Amino acid sequence: MRSYHIDHIGDLDGLTVRNSDVPAPGPDEVRIDITANSLNARDIAILLGSYGGPSPKPGLIPLSDGVGTIVAAGERVRGFSVGDRVAGIFRQNWLGGRMPLRALDSDLGGSRDGMLTESIVLTDENIVKVPAHLSDQEAATLPCAAVTAWHALHAGEALLPGQSVLVLGSGGVSLFALQFAKHIGAHVIATTSTEEKAHALQALGADDVINYSATPEWDEEVMRITAGLGVDRVIEVGGAGTLARSMRAAAVTGRIVIIGVLAGGSQVDPSIILTRRLTLQAISTGSREMFEQMNAAITRWQLKPVIDTAFPFDEAKAAYRYAANGRHFGKVVISRP
Repeated sequence: MRSYHIDHIGDLDGLTVRNSDVPAPGPDEVRIDITANSLNARDIAILLGSYGGPSPKPGLIPLSDGVGTIVAAGERVRGFSVGDRVAGIFRQNWLGGRMPLRALDSDLGGSRDGMLTESIVLTDENIVKVPAHLSDQEAATLPCAAVTAWHALHAGEALLPGQSVLVLGSGGVSLFALQFAKHIGAHVIATTSTEEKAHALQALGADDVINYSATPEWDEEVMRITAGLGVDRVIEVGGAGTLARSMRAAAVTGRIVIIGVLAGGSQVDPSIILTRRLTLQAISTGSREMFEQMNAAITRWQLKPVIDTAFPFDEAKAAYRYAANGRHFGKVVISRP
């Protein structure tokens, strides 16, 4: 079988294809033939060496997101059968409840070999069935960005109908958060950098869109839209670079769910946390239990992920380059015939 491996860190050409034997599943494992993958900002950062933390092991197979069909199963496997379409969970040791420390080094495509391969073996407790109405490409977008968005809307106290949500940008987490929040019945405000993406966000259901290129003080615009109240929840993917404005856009007792650091660093005045009684909560993707809850909601809503472009397996490097330019709207996927 063929797999992509990270040959070197520091540029987008650091991937190489290697051939290896097809893995055989153990008693509690299944072998999955992968049919589709999707890329996340994390995957680009790992390859460029800007993700933070320890460097990946030499020869790591990248990508957390992948979907395929079970083609072989061990004798002790329960709940799954040959022919099932499944995805691996992002953190292989986080099944439910509070994330255990041992889950920190169990992420696919980071601490462990990932899904950019033709075949993989995983234990039955570390996979989930994917919604039947989704194509393989669509289902491949779920393990990282969608589960993170689901967790963000349910972290601490679950988002309620009628509440307001601010999503930053049009990355995978933000788009899923927008879609989920609208189905929950929330008012969604989105930010973006271009009029083209603003129209796309409105078409996806955003109630208000702020072009932060034209309106750099987007926190003030959020307060205007909400009649001075602010939003109940911010899906904060920018990190320190946007956190100050996110806090100023939040309502009293609002919740800011911190996910990424895409906007770099800056100084943040903590006094507003006290004056507005804000809750700042950092999250990390989600558990298998969250994945299954999300899949049930996606099936009930018949929700469809947004896909920008699909690349064939042989053009995975091109997919990385396309995703890295940041101009896409929706997920970039890699698929096989």
